[in-house]
Amino acid sequence: MKIVKIEDLHANGGYSRHSFLKITTDEGIVGWSQYPDHGDARAGVTGVIRGFAERLTGLDPREVGRISMTLHSSTFHAMGGLNHLAIAAIENALLDIQGKALGVPVYALFGGPFRRDIDLYWTHCGSFRVARADFYEKELGLPPIRTLDDLSCLAREAVELGFKAVKTNPVILERGRLSMFNGGWRLEPGKLFTDRNPERAFINGIVEQLEAFRAGLGPDAGLMIDLAFNQRTEGFRRIAKALEPLDLTWLEIESKDPQSLAFIRSTTSTPIASLETLYGQREFLPFFQNYAVDVAIIDANYNGVWQAARIAALADAHELNVAPHNPLPGLASLQSAHFCASIPNFRIMEYRWDEAPWVADFLTHPIIVEKGRLILSDRPGWGSDIDEAVLAAHPAI
Repeated sequence: MKIVKIEDLHANGGYSRHSFLKITTDEGIVGWSQYPDHGDARAGVTGVIRGFAERLTGLDPREVGRISMTLHSSTFHAMGGLNHLAIAAIENALLDIQGKALGVPVYALFGGPFRRDIDLYWTHCGSFRVARADFYEKELGLPPIRTLDDLSCLAREAVELGFKAVKTNPVILERGRLSMFNGGWRLEPGKLFTDRNPERAFINGIVEQLEAFRAGLGPDAGLMIDLAFNQRTEGFRRIAKALEPLDLTWLEIESKDPQSLAFIRSTTSTPIASLETLYGQREFLPFFQNYAVDVAIIDANYNGVWQAARIAALADAHELNVAPHNPLPGLASLQSAHFCASIPNFRIMEYRWDEAPWVADFLTHPIIVEKGRLILSDRPGWGSDIDEAVLAAHPAI
């Protein structure tokens, strides 16, 4: 079996572009993957994939590990970033081919499944509806999120749907209206991201937001908040301490310094989750060795499911559970779910619930979610292909 064609396809996902890789073989088997396309087609992940395409043509797609490691070795001068994301997209499409060639689901390639019902949490719950109010209210016709009471109502909806937990981002009540503050870009109104010195009002606002969620969730459902790179060590410590009475499932934060993260974890009873922005075993290892997190966030779409499974095994050796970073709906969620099914140390999977309804139609076999669990099929590969006609009907923005 040989690779004969490599294509990238794109569609409008509502307020973002959804990108897919299609690899065709000389035996007619097609492998698909979905990937985050940071940047445009000329200079982003898609451009890097196109650059790798020449090296892939004529290779046996079933040699997933060999191809992945060969591509990684060719990028030692610029590891991580766009190169890593592009290789992950290729790796995941090759896994789809390998599974289809053998007639088995991808999770079976890793000795799985450990489970086929994957526990989910509703991610960006409320926060994206606040940040993109026009889309959710005008395009999708969903109720507005204007007040803390609205957040409580949304939390009750999550429990009724069967979700085991919800995760949100900082949504602060200001001048009688809620506003979302992106933890990866800025701290609060009027402040540069480089400042990252939290004012008491900002910390109090996060506490009030999570109290509203807890009122709607009740005592049993899990609750998380993601601050990303919103703070430095001092700010993260202060916020973690302020959130202790809420008994969070975890506080999700990002730091490139394992000692700093370990220090934050050691000074609070609030569980710490992190590491979604890391690539490969070498980057994860010092964080595991320093016991810097309670839960390791691994992205199977940033790393590739084969690479992610190797990282998860390393986490397991350090007695750590894994929860995948899964920022994309659709096929990417199936890729993450197969990763979850393949590892023994799985905690819970991130899932974007309130997305544009046509995104589900991109898949030939839509994802099944029942009572807060994603139900994996035993169909070969990812269990679904991409409907190119539906993609064409929703051209990328």
